[in-house]
Amino acid sequence: MEALLEQVEQLPALLAVSRSALVRDWDSLTLDRALEWARYFQHLHDRFRTRPRLREALGRRLRRGQPSALLGFPHLERCPQLLGLALLENRALPPAACRRLIHSLLQPPGAEAGSEPHSLALLARRKAASRLLALPPGQPRPPEGLEPEVQAEAQLLLSRLREEGQEAEPAEEAEPAGEAAGRLRWLSGVLEQLPQPRAFGVVAAALLLLRQGSGAEQAGGRGQDGNNLDGNQASGTGDECVDGPLLSWLLGNVERFSAFCLFLPGSLLASLAGHYSQLSRPYLDLLTSWGSHLLYDPLQGRWVKSCLDKAELSWEELRERFSCLCQGSALLRGQTQAALKLLKARDGDFKVCGLSVWTDLLIEIEECLRKE
Repeated sequence: MEALLEQVEQLPALLAVSRSALVRDWDSLTLDRALEWARYFQHLHDRFRTRPRLREALGRRLRRGQPSALLGFPHLERCPQLLGLALLENRALPPAACRRLIHSLLQPPGAEAGSEPHSLALLARRKAASRLLALPPGQPRPPEGLEPEVQAEAQLLLSRLREEGQEAEPAEEAEPAGEAAGRLRWLSGVLEQLPQPRAFGVVAAALLLLRQGSGAEQAGGRGQDGNNLDGNQASGTGDECVDGPLLSWLLGNVERFSAFCLFLPGSLLASLAGHYSQLSRPYLDLLTSWGSHLLYDPLQGRWVKSCLDKAELSWEELRERFSCLCQGSALLRGQTQAALKLLKARDGDFKVCGLSVWTDLLIEIEECLRKE
């Protein structure tokens, strides 16, 4: 019993070290041992919680040497969480140990597929996950316009998707349809656990982070060992197993994609459309559908919604969305202007304002581009 009490007495020291600069010397093996001790303390709680005398003895030993008695017997139950949070908040933790920690949080030992520890929502509630955004120098910065928590969730989601792709990587060059479908089902199950607006933000952040990482790799951000900046093996096709399910989830349902485009700001959507050609055409088609529900009100001298339940965007919002697209890459700007000119021609190719929403949009956008 004395040996057990001496072990419990070491918990405050373990948590103190996890918050200190000493963790800069930790490797994956050291991290695993620390997590094993945390799970061992949790096991002690489960074993002795119904035995009052032993509980009191463990609590007294745990409080020994603590100036303010911060820890007690109930904290043993949450040892893995306490240690994990402390390490996630500690920027001194080396990248390899941090990746090992994230993997352990995503897939703890003994967890069954589909169980709660796999839930992205569970990880999202751990406020320290936002510390993952403190990237080392040279790594791509997270996309702007999204909350830090959403960016952290996107990092975790990308990490898990990459692991799924590596575990199921086939010998052949083409990915079997069954594995792709299984990955999409897994992704759908994870995202369905989040409120829809938050799921949209996570997917958008993941796609942007993924593209930023590819850009950094192409710009020479690959290490001597062939790894890219986020620690994953560099591969020309490796990220196809990541962005493929994300894009399939978005584009596989028209109502979902429409809600996605309504939720996100125009600047962020333009960035996504510029990076992913699969998104630009559906997004333009959606804007075309929304614009077709606007009517010109001569009394007000402006375009208004003809039917409130169908016209999703106002004239000002529609103009802002098209303007963002025209401020993107030369390819995206050309594609957007070509689409507007085609719509203008189909609508009668009018030259004066107030007759075609596409004429008015094209006039205003081209005038803005000339001023730049």
